[in-house]
Amino acid sequence: MDIIRVLMTWTFLAFLVSPNLVQGIGVNWGNQASQNMQPSTIVQILKDNKIDQIKLFDSDHWTVKFFAGTGIEVMLGIPNNYLAELANDYDKAKEWVQENVTKHLYDDGVKIKYIAVGNEPFLKAYNGSNLKTTFPALKNVQKALNEAGIGDKIKVTTPQNADVYESGSNAPSAGNFRSDLKENMIQILKFFKENNSPFLVNIYPFLSLYQNPGFPMDFAFFDGGAKPVQDKGISYTNMFDANLDTLVWSLRKNGIQKMKIIVGEIGWPTDGHIKANVKLAKKFYDGFFKKMATKKGTPLYPGDIEYYLFSLTDENKKSIAPGDFERHWGIFRYDGQPKFPVDFTGKGNDKMPVGAKGIKYLEKKWCAYNSDLKNISLVPDNLGYACAMGDCTALNYGSSCNKLGSVQANISYAFNMYFQMQNQDVEACSFQGLAKIVKTNASTSECLFPIALESAGTRLWMQTGISILAGLLVSLALF
Repeated sequence: MDIIRVLMTWTFLAFLVSPNLVQGIGVNWGNQASQNMQPSTIVQILKDNKIDQIKLFDSDHWTVKFFAGTGIEVMLGIPNNYLAELANDYDKAKEWVQENVTKHLYDDGVKIKYIAVGNEPFLKAYNGSNLKTTFPALKNVQKALNEAGIGDKIKVTTPQNADVYESGSNAPSAGNFRSDLKENMIQILKFFKENNSPFLVNIYPFLSLYQNPGFPMDFAFFDGGAKPVQDKGISYTNMFDANLDTLVWSLRKNGIQKMKIIVGEIGWPTDGHIKANVKLAKKFYDGFFKKMATKKGTPLYPGDIEYYLFSLTDENKKSIAPGDFERHWGIFRYDGQPKFPVDFTGKGNDKMPVGAKGIKYLEKKWCAYNSDLKNISLVPDNLGYACAMGDCTALNYGSSCNKLGSVQANISYAFNMYFQMQNQDVEACSFQGLAKIVKTNASTSECLFPIALESAGTRLWMQTGISILAGLLVSLALF
């Protein structure tokens, strides 16, 4: 009997350390788009591609409920504009937990593990506006979770941009948290340590390349082509390892020797900039997945790394203040169709991911420039309006629609994007008479002239309206 017990124990231990065990694949899903797919379709994409973790940027009840019974682990989000309210009023935090967390925790309900309180609240661009509210909001939400009896299972964290720490040189060992944040970060780190919460960090090799013209391009990838950075006997050959280990050094210098680190966002955009394209995105993901498959981590953070890809789908209404590429981070297009073949397991068995099924598009019609008109003096203002209110990021130099072959085609692209983002409203294809609605698809192998989706909100409204109408008719019949 003792021998059997020993063998069972060793079998169990072997299972725990088996190299075949994986953390799972996580993705971010944002909804800053003119039309969004149904949450049920998002669930279908995740399940078909064996993606079992999703990070949301809010906690919309209608969206979250679709993940019940799916086994998909959900990280709920609290936008930055809620931080002050949750920081200043504990009752608001309790109310938020009741409405957005405990409501979903029934048998076979939603699998919630983390709450992301704020999103990159300490970005330099925010000029310190969230410094006084982030930590109090974190404490209040975790306290409310504890009081609800679920604080041992659900933890709070805050996704931080990698700009919260810096290095005076390229060496990770020189890293430390920014001086203007150090007091806040130490408070948050101690709180995380006490509550067994992870540190969530967003790492973007593409942004390093974009923001620094002197950044060695090969260092953004994982194929070993970059000139190594030597630091205390460690040779770094890619930006990801160096960046994450800079965080490890920053934690150590502030008294945290061991803390779980989760990569909250990582990815590569496919349009809107000459270095944002499908070819480089595929190269980045192929290298990243291959690295993750080794489960070796980084020199200072060995082992399996939990991560969330950014992003699942494109979002054509995201702010382009950081760059026009912001609207093109998706592995899938706006309509849930994959952009390039990839192997999420890192084994190199490339195939196209499984796309969204049963997508409902609006009518097959496009808005085009009416080349018969001669009043071209009206074009600049109308083109500017279409781009400002629509999305012309794919027309940038080096982007997918930059080489359409004619000025008229470029104008048509801009007009059509606005028209589709306005749900094909007839008035949205006027432009002072410069445009007309056509049935001809001008898409090329490189440039997509999209058709608007029947949005999730529109479909819900129609279903609700039909139900109300049916009920009314029944009532009238009975009367």
